[in-house]
Amino acid sequence: MNYILFDGTVRDALLPFTFTRPVADIRIGILTIREKWEKYLGYTTTTVTEEYLSEKYPMVEMESNVMINASFLPNPILVEKIKNLKSNQALFAGDTVIAFFTSESQDEVDFDTYEIMDHQDEVMTVAHTWDIFSKNDAAIRADFELLTADRKSQAIPKSVNVIAPENIFIEEGAKLEFVTLNASTGPIYIGANSEIMEGSVIRGPFALCESGRVKLATKVYGATTVGPHSVIGGEVNNSVLFGYSNKGHDGFLGNSVLGEWCNIGADSNNSNLKNNYEPVKLWSYETENFAQTGLQFCGLMMGDHSKCGINTMFNTGTVVGVSANIFGSGFPRNFVPSFSWGGASGFTTYQTSKAFQTAKIVMARRNVEFTTEDAAILEHVFEETKKYRKE
Repeated sequence: MNYILFDGTVRDALLPFTFTRPVADIRIGILTIREKWEKYLGYTTTTVTEEYLSEKYPMVEMESNVMINASFLPNPILVEKIKNLKSNQALFAGDTVIAFFTSESQDEVDFDTYEIMDHQDEVMTVAHTWDIFSKNDAAIRADFELLTADRKSQAIPKSVNVIAPENIFIEEGAKLEFVTLNASTGPIYIGANSEIMEGSVIRGPFALCESGRVKLATKVYGATTVGPHSVIGGEVNNSVLFGYSNKGHDGFLGNSVLGEWCNIGADSNNSNLKNNYEPVKLWSYETENFAQTGLQFCGLMMGDHSKCGINTMFNTGTVVGVSANIFGSGFPRNFVPSFSWGGASGFTTYQTSKAFQTAKIVMARRNVEFTTEDAAILEHVFEETKKYRKE
């Protein structure tokens, strides 16, 4: 069977992260949404997404296809129902389609002609940017079970201070000595070829993905995910780093999400709680206004390739777009458009020629090529987000 993940109606609500990737490639828990589906289904998947992303994330269509809404996270019951779908059957949760069976010959899909099945069992969804960190606890626990079932962990080194070792899984090649791991509050997953340096104190749920690093004497509260090749230091609480991003120095990051290729300067901090303790509002690209999150704790949402200088201060509920460069004293405003250059004293446009030059250097340090596809995607984002910048 050919499985295709589609963005669904939530794509705009998940900006700035979906400016540069399909919904399926958002990381929550240990794995991306795509990796979860592929692990459960036993098949690779392709994607229906925005046209400007489709060259990097193409769709492969076959004679028979099952389309899956990528905002829904898989679980055994849901996967079984989807695997059993037949031609012209669709699975819905309320008014939202989860999955449907279609053929290559169909020009369009009319659900009035489908047999509709109602999924009433519990299912986790990612429908807002803040879901990525607020649901990360449950997502880490589910991924931990999925990845470690019937497998044996590498031995926990004798120098490690450990609570609830049965909830810890260490992949081959991971390095950790003289650290404290408390997995009584949730599982701790330590990925292949990753490293936790001496003096670090980590409370689960926690996921350190492949080749990630935790620097000396870092303090980590769950539920936190450090994506592949990412680095953390200082104090981190309930945050998700997608991959190849650095928060490597002292300073606080809490209830936050960083995309790929982000860098947080030394001694930078974000607020995750308003002084009056009221629920946090967050910029929504979908409504082009500030949306109520319903959360008392909500920090920084930062899109791919954005950076901030040393001692940067982010207000509660700040959204930073793609390829922004922030520096200087004071608090920048709590919505920083993509390709902005500056800080609290004002912003100018960060031209793509300079942004691409930086991206090439940053990615080359990790032996990753900045491709023409990457450039085309960022050029599109630059044009699409012009209306938010003061040119």
